[in-house]
Parts: sequence; structure tokens; C-alpha cells
Amino acid sequence: MSVASVENGWPLDDRGPAYGDGLFETVLVGDGEPRLWSEHLARLERGCRVLGLPVPARTELERPLAEAGPGWHVLKLILTRGSGGRGYRLPPDPVPRLRWQFKPFSPPVGLWQEGVRVRHCHLSLAIQPALAGIKHLNRLENVLARAEWSDDETAEGILRDTRGRLVEATCMNLFWQRDGCLETPRLHRCGVAGTLRQALMARLSIREVDAGPEVLQEAQALWLGNSLQGLWPVTRLDDADGRSLAGWAITPDHRTLQAEAHALLGYPVPDGANH
Repeated sequence: MSVASVENGWPLDDRGPAYGDGLFETVLVGDGEPRLWSEHLARLERGCRVLGLPVPARTELERPLAEAGPGWHVLKLILTRGSGGRGYRLPPDPVPRLRWQFKPFSPPVGLWQEGVRVRHCHLSLAIQPALAGIKHLNRLENVLARAEWSDDETAEGILRDTRGRLVEATCMNLFWQRDGCLETPRLHRCGVAGTLRQALMARLSIREVDAGPEVLQEAQALWLGNSLQGLWPVTRLDDADGRSLAGWAITPDHRTLQAEAHALLGYPVPDGANH
């Protein structure tokens, strides 16, 4: 399937900016090589099936990689349904638009080493199983959740759904170790199934669970991760008003999962543990 590439902005009638009718992928590229590329392509294809979009040809999706140079970069791919349709009604023969952007990227080495402070968010994610897992363009919930704090000490916010179940962070997936087992929230109601999460679950024994926030205070270790940032050890967890709930020293267990994740991305693993 061919797509119309966009070089100088979107037409005003494009359904992506108008309705969030589309998908995006944010890909880490190291020295010209896209990391977790097969996972990104698989998620994009699944999103296309869910939204009823034609799947772009792989050659179209790989064409932007010709722009990649040495060092670390981020490739953002945005695919919309294109123009057409009356109101919310779908166009009968959509011509999707694909736009991309490359930006230099500096991996967060200090956060890997020292760990991060995170907090719960007041905002709850709406439950919508039809869209669960895909990376669609409608991300206003995440925007509002991220607006809940402005201090530099807090690195991320943890989100629950409207039933109080853990889902994810505003732009990262959530992992913890409890009773010696690795766990992550099930994403069958809402949330984004990150590509790093998918790759780790394909290689390791990670149990998907329906759980409330209390399990985090029972955890022996806690991480946040995605395919750009790598894996961050969490050293402090606050409630939605900034009051401390729990804290962790960085242990060899943190580094073990970090090593698995960073091997997939081509990132180094910090030496040692912080006690």
C-alpha cells in the first residue's frame, strides 16, 4: 500500500490532527540501525487492523532510515487516515498520510545509574478495550496527567484506570518484582503495549496481573521503561500529592533486568548497585 508523504505540515482536513485518527511510532535509531524495529512494525500493523487502516508497505516505513546518521537519534513516524469522510464518517477509499521526523537523542545515563522518583497521578485512564495496547494519536489523557507536576525531582507519573487498576506511567511501561517474580500490568482495558515491554515479555518470565497500587509498596524492586529511555530503577514512590509512600535502594536485581532491556536497545548497563 502506498502512502502520501507529508513534508510541510498537515492539510486542515486531515483526520489525524482533526480526530486523532491515526497511529504513531517513536523509534530509537543507533548509528543508522532502528532498535526493536520488528516490534514497532508489529504494533503499527496491529494498530492499522484495529483502526481499519491500510498497512503501509515496509519499504515506505523504512525510507526515512536513509536519513539516519551516526550516533543516537529518534525517528517519529506518524500515520493518519488522510482526508475525507463527512464528519466522523470514514472515507470509502482512504489515502493514508505518513510523516516522519528525525531528532538527535541523548540517552539518560544519569537516570539509569541513580534511579528516579515517581508519583501516582490523580487522573484515571478511561477503559476502552477496543483501543487497548495500540499507540493511537489520541493522547490527551497522558497530556493532562503529565501536567499534574512541574518539579524536576519527579521523573514520571503512574496511572490507574477508572477501576483503580495499575496501567502504566504517562509515557513508559511499569514493571516490578514481588515475591521473586517479575510482574507488569495487564493492558487489556487501556494503555500502550510498549515495544520494550513486548520484547522483554517474549524473552523473560514476566507475569501480567490485574493489581491495584498497593502492590507497588509490597515490591522488592520497581522499574519504568520504554524503547527510548531504556529501563529506569525507581528509588522513591510518592502519592498524587507528593507524599512519600515507599523507597528502594538500587540492588543487583535492578541491574539484572536493566541489562536484559539495554541489550535489546544497544545501551550500556551502569556498574554496581546503590545502597
